[in-house]
Amino acid sequence: MRLLSLLALSAVSLVAHAGVIVPGASWKDTSGNVIQAHGAGFLKVGSTYYWFGEDKAANSALFSAVSCYTSPDMTTWTRQNNALTPIAGTMISNANIVERPKVLFNKANNNYVMWFHSDTSDYGAAQVGVATANTPCGPYTYLGSWEPLGAQSRDESVFQDDDEAQTAYLLYASDNNQNFKISQMTANYLNLTEQVNELAAATLEAPGMLKRNGEYYLFASHTSGWDPNPNKWFVASTISGNFSAQEDIAPEAGRTYYSQNAFDLPLGTNSLYAGDRWESTLLGSSTYIWLPMSWATGVPQLVWADVWTLDIAAGTYTVATGTSYEAEDGVRSGSSVILPSNPSFSGGEAVGYLGAGGSVTITVQGIGAAQWVALYYANGDSTWRNTTVSVNGGPSVVVQQPDTGGGNVILSVPVELTLKSGSNAITFGAGQTNYAADLDRIIVYTTS
Repeated sequence: MRLLSLLALSAVSLVAHAGVIVPGASWKDTSGNVIQAHGAGFLKVGSTYYWFGEDKAANSALFSAVSCYTSPDMTTWTRQNNALTPIAGTMISNANIVERPKVLFNKANNNYVMWFHSDTSDYGAAQVGVATANTPCGPYTYLGSWEPLGAQSRDESVFQDDDEAQTAYLLYASDNNQNFKISQMTANYLNLTEQVNELAAATLEAPGMLKRNGEYYLFASHTSGWDPNPNKWFVASTISGNFSAQEDIAPEAGRTYYSQNAFDLPLGTNSLYAGDRWESTLLGSSTYIWLPMSWATGVPQLVWADVWTLDIAAGTYTVATGTSYEAEDGVRSGSSVILPSNPSFSGGEAVGYLGAGGSVTITVQGIGAAQWVALYYANGDSTWRNTTVSVNGGPSVVVQQPDTGGGNVILSVPVELTLKSGSNAITFGAGQTNYAADLDRIIVYTTS
């Protein structure tokens, strides 16, 4: 039986609809509960996929559980028993930090080894923790926490090479997040033998690694707390060799579509990026941004997709197409205005001053079912905004709009709306006292 350790095809834990991936939506498991598995690690055993992550349902950074979800097809996820739970009086108590759990299968001992960032509540300890189990979901037996090779470790990941020994490595932010280190694990994956590389003064965290055409690609963000920044890629011909200068994996201004890397893996001739969109004031509402990573130009670049599908067997992806409607073509009311011409906006214009008395209604065509609608907007604030959305005069739902990094930077957020067959009137910004973000356009999708 072949084990593909840490297969980060986090990709399709979809939102209530098997078969489609909707980045930024609230994804649910087979019981209808919101999936809580942040800072993800992935593993494939036989025909079953395992997704490990941080349960943030309590809206706290403190340790609640390492969750474990299973899927037969990467499209529907079932929550199993928690893989790791708090132990009072240890470094994994509910007053401590446990983040970014990653699991490897160790063929020598025929067991599963979990590595994670282990810390005190003030992030002052900066350690790794290790636990083991005889089955993928465990529960895992906690072995302890320590500074790897006597140095700090905060955000971390693991990488298992494809050599005969399946040599494994720890990738970790060290020395107050100033230096990024790569160290080789012992044969049993329970400790480290030596540091094999260091990217000095790199200020990297949230790492991931994949091997492509014999070269080692490192993906990571820089350090900006819970706020996003432009994630980068680096490449080296050997894992101990010199890594190239950093390059962006997405347009820099969008800060990796407001996300932070969690894991990366090959997908046919391309790759898959699995990231988190952190909502720092309500961590349990943080969502997942998983996107195709294209190598069409010879280097890794994320492909933005509001809605997309994945064919695991073929190693391919398909970006859904929808119908676009410009906000400035809608019917405005109250204080809403068409903003001055700006090349950042589709069609050169957008509608501003929504909310606080202003709204816009856009007429769209529906198919008589629940459909995904992507809101393309700009929010130049340093904090999130939100907008109300109602269909045909019905009750409103509130859609969160993270800051986009500038008034000329456009991002999209999804909302699922039930549209009747034929014409529908969708109203944005009505009935709210706060200002919504500037609305550029919407795209209505029929893929579900």
